[in-house]
Amino acid sequence: MNQRAALEELQRSTVQVNEKISLDDLKELKLAFESNEQIHNLFKKIDYSDQGRISWMEFSTYLLQQYKAKKEIARCSKQVAFNLPATLRDGGHGFPIVNIHSTHDGAVVTVREDGFICQWSPELKPQRTKHMFSDGPVNRRSKWVADFILMSKYNKLMIGTGDREIQFYEFSTLEPYCQISGLETIPLTLNYSYIGSDKCCFLYGDMEGCVTIILLSTAEDTLRLWSKLPKVENVPNIAIKNAVLSKNVTFVRWKVHHDWVTQVKYFHSFQAIASSSNEQSASLVVGCVLPSADSAQQLREIREVCYAGKNRKFQLSWTPQVHASEDQTTFSVYKGVKAFDLCQKHNLLVTGGMDRLIRLWNPRFSEKPTGILKGHSAPIFSLCISSEDNWIFSVSVDSTVKIWDIQDQCCLFTADPKASGIHGDVSACSYSPAMRSLYIAADCIAVLPLMLRPRPHSRITVSHDEAVMCCGYSEEFRQVVSCSEGSVVKVWDFDTGRQVFEFTATPDLTTITCMTFDIKGRRLITGGRNGCLKVWNFNSGQCLKTLKKEGKCHQVCDCSFLKVQGNFYVVAVGRDRRIDIYQDVPGDLHHVQRPQPSWKDDLKNGHTEDILCVVQCPPSLLATGSYDGEIVVWNAASGSINCRFVGPVAAKDQNTEGLDTSVPSMVFIKNLKLLQLSPTTALLTPGVRGWVNLWDVLSGHKLVSSFKVSKFQQKITKLSINDKKTLLYAADRIGYIYIYNMETFDPEQRSPRGWLPITFDFQVPAVNLLQIATSDQVVLTSSTDQTVRLWSAQGEFIGTFGQPELWSIHISSSWIHPGVPYEVLIDPLSMPHHDILKRKSHLSEAISSDVTETDRGELKVRPFMETISVEILKPAIYHPLPTHTNTEMRTPELPSSISYMGSMEDLLSAEFIPPAERVPAPWTEAGGCLLAEHEPTPRLP
Repeated sequence: MNQRAALEELQRSTVQVNEKISLDDLKELKLAFESNEQIHNLFKKIDYSDQGRISWMEFSTYLLQQYKAKKEIARCSKQVAFNLPATLRDGGHGFPIVNIHSTHDGAVVTVREDGFICQWSPELKPQRTKHMFSDGPVNRRSKWVADFILMSKYNKLMIGTGDREIQFYEFSTLEPYCQISGLETIPLTLNYSYIGSDKCCFLYGDMEGCVTIILLSTAEDTLRLWSKLPKVENVPNIAIKNAVLSKNVTFVRWKVHHDWVTQVKYFHSFQAIASSSNEQSASLVVGCVLPSADSAQQLREIREVCYAGKNRKFQLSWTPQVHASEDQTTFSVYKGVKAFDLCQKHNLLVTGGMDRLIRLWNPRFSEKPTGILKGHSAPIFSLCISSEDNWIFSVSVDSTVKIWDIQDQCCLFTADPKASGIHGDVSACSYSPAMRSLYIAADCIAVLPLMLRPRPHSRITVSHDEAVMCCGYSEEFRQVVSCSEGSVVKVWDFDTGRQVFEFTATPDLTTITCMTFDIKGRRLITGGRNGCLKVWNFNSGQCLKTLKKEGKCHQVCDCSFLKVQGNFYVVAVGRDRRIDIYQDVPGDLHHVQRPQPSWKDDLKNGHTEDILCVVQCPPSLLATGSYDGEIVVWNAASGSINCRFVGPVAAKDQNTEGLDTSVPSMVFIKNLKLLQLSPTTALLTPGVRGWVNLWDVLSGHKLVSSFKVSKFQQKITKLSINDKKTLLYAADRIGYIYIYNMETFDPEQRSPRGWLPITFDFQVPAVNLLQIATSDQVVLTSSTDQTVRLWSAQGEFIGTFGQPELWSIHISSSWIHPGVPYEVLIDPLSMPHHDILKRKSHLSEAISSDVTETDRGELKVRPFMETISVEILKPAIYHPLPTHTNTEMRTPELPSSISYMGSMEDLLSAEFIPPAERVPAPWTEAGGCLLAEHEPTPRLP
């Protein structure tokens, strides 16, 4: 019994060993990869918890998640929608609109059953109207319209009437041109096509299931000849029996169906005519235009007899012909076909009818449809294929509109009557490719324009389709991860700017507001507006766990990954004004994790306003900043408050309404030279009007110094410092980034001498991420202008993630520099200013301080620049702001003046900094000047 138990235990252990693979085991798959480094990176992406081993289940899950994410992104990229509700206009007055057609310039034409024609603008504003049957005898006024079509090539409008006539009107004047009378049946549905070389074809279907085709060669001359014939009821008239005697006219009549023809179309690309009916046996027939050889020979003999002028009267026969079986393809559909469309690009035929199903067919194979689209709850009224977009538009009689994807055969969007506002039975429908809008006639005439994503300027490269909310750099994989407002997460290759992966973070598209990485940089933690945090393997798009409080949750504004006393935690702050701490247990997956109990000090003495940011100073200090400007420093090990302080406000601003005192970002700094104390821990926080406050944390709440950073008195939104704690990077609300040398900082001076800022970045609106990759000497920025950008530490523009041209971090010739982003180039703050222009206009005004209205979003403007001549700055090497050519900026000629932010007294009293004290250059001043350090740089007081 013991031996059996030992054997079973051995078998179990063997299975466990076999279920796990090591890095060495995975290297056996190296033949499928290019290098061992690629295998190593793949292993790290799967082994997100850094355990050194992965299971086959984890390996398979990684591959499956990647496939699902890529498929979902492909689906989301096809998303389309209408702008709802629809724009409605009254156009019926008790008479249904028989059809809608659009012109090449986007105008829309409708004709009512009583003969009232209206031309509309694309936005459905009436442009001209006319009642075509109002003039003439009384019996003419009793006419009714069955259908109409536009003959755009000949500037004509063709109408089929209930008096068995086909009438032609000048489209420009809507005056009668001519008509063909004496038809055997009423033309229920019309169609027209220009064949080429002044040849056209118009055809109609009738109640007897017949399709009549009239081919015109030298069509313009033929119509002109008919327009000179004697008038009947004030319209030049020719009987059909006389019209077919013309050498330019070919007349053919086919017997196709045994029920009314519901729709007929000529497809020039297929050289075929398609017609539909409600009968099941011959629901849709695609056939040739002219009869087979024997019948064609008979027609030629008849025409030759007529052309020879022989004195015998030709009797037009209305007896229809029947297609030979090899000349047509018949489709049988349950309950018949009401609407169809045919596309040569996709070799696709779509049909719809009373059974509420949309069937997809190969036009040359009628045995079985290639796909069936289900979703309508009423009979299909209209179908249209948009070959350029790979979409199918369908409209049912209950006014429900759907958009389908051809490739995936799935519904992309549905507009029901409640959402669109379209009610009543649909009588006409048309899609305008020019305006990308769908026009529907029911109780009213309505337009549903497609909701198109705004396309950026051709010279502007964006990283996301929506605003970028947050971004981060994983040094472990040398990847940049960015999150957009639509919760789309993109992974970029840091070394080239190429997109590596993409996934949608939340099914409900809850906006991601903040993000951070774990200690290793292998997992991504995101916070959202719904108050939840999620932990991701961002290389596969797999959600590992959800961190969520019980009860009502509020927006998470910031999150961070902490290590305290050997344990790892995720800390989150936000609009609930509390600090939520979740212990990180990598092996505990696939469930909702609750936070640890709140600190007592947090509950009793914590923030009273929304907490906007959180930052840690190892080993145990934690600082939080709130909307009202309060900063609280905590002992993360005990949960107690170490100190708290509020930034200073000048006496003149004490009663300023809407003054922004919030603390959106903070950084800890340790520097023995800073306060000449040992040891010292300082905290840098944004103040008001573009100032930054320096606090000595260990002394309690001592304000060491306040200094001005933003030259435009704009709120500092992001602070960051390099690993050596020597360079401070600060970004203001309007997108400027300033770099300060902390080693030369003198806390006794409010405007420190020798502390020269490098102003190099301008992104509008504000920068929401500022991160330094110290090992590569580059700066990563992101903004709500949909861009994620990379810069050198000296402010040289490397590129925008997602741009067509790839870069190499360590090869400066591959950078966009000396180019700058196009939107920076054209921004008013980048334009040179002249003193004369300043006195005569407001062109020299710029966005003023961060004093806002009650919504804290509206900015004021004020003058801020003085202009000096180039000669004054001759000691420095000057490079003007580059101009944009294609994807590159070229340096223009030197302008006659440049702009300098500061007073003339400051400039005249400038002294020169010795080379050893200079800050790395170049630095770009806001007025558009680029100064390099090849010559002594002026020191400004």
